[in-house]
Amino acid sequence: MAGLLKPQAATVLVGALKDAVKLPIVLHTHDTASVQAATYLKAIEAGVNAVDCAIASLSGLTSQPSLNAMAAILEGHERSQPMNLASLNEYSNYWEDVREYYYPFESDMKAGTAQVYENEIPGGQYSNLRQQAESLGLGDKLETIKHNYAVVNQLFGDIVKVTPSSKVVGDMALFMTANGLTASDVMDETRNLAFPASVQGFFKGEIGQPYGGFPRSCRRSS
Repeated sequence: MAGLLKPQAATVLVGALKDAVKLPIVLHTHDTASVQAATYLKAIEAGVNAVDCAIASLSGLTSQPSLNAMAAILEGHERSQPMNLASLNEYSNYWEDVREYYYPFESDMKAGTAQVYENEIPGGQYSNLRQQAESLGLGDKLETIKHNYAVVNQLFGDIVKVTPSSKVVGDMALFMTANGLTASDVMDETRNLAFPASVQGFFKGEIGQPYGGFPRSCRRSS
């Protein structure tokens, strides 16, 4: 969801999956770092059955890679699919106009960022964090929020971040930023902190057990 799968890793992963299972393999990713077209190409060459794209004007960054670009990349490739690129471009022009109506809900990203490999924020959450930050009066602290997101992720055991687990990490990052907390502050048992409800629910096991269990540092000794 954050677009963390790199091209070389896609070759290894898809190849291993094809050897292990007989089910069709579909690859979905967001393109926050602007490298996922290359990841898709490597996955296709490794035998992936399908890749998930978006029409060009709605693609890239926190969305999926461009369908138009992938169609062009695969022209002449042994796994090319018959597509009318001119028609796709016409559709893209239409949706480019429609997209203007939804600009207030976007992430404000102007270009891809490899910073996603550090904070691992899923594409769909990237834009939501900005809106949440602004509603809390933290609109000028997005970089701090992104830093804290990475800090929280490690504190909580480097969890798989999809809805609703990504919300847990995001809520805690906002909480830390709003209250000027560091990782040491969070782990200080002498402090009386009212953690977000999603965080409390996470450690109660309401959304299941994270892979590897809860970090020992976050467990209360009996």
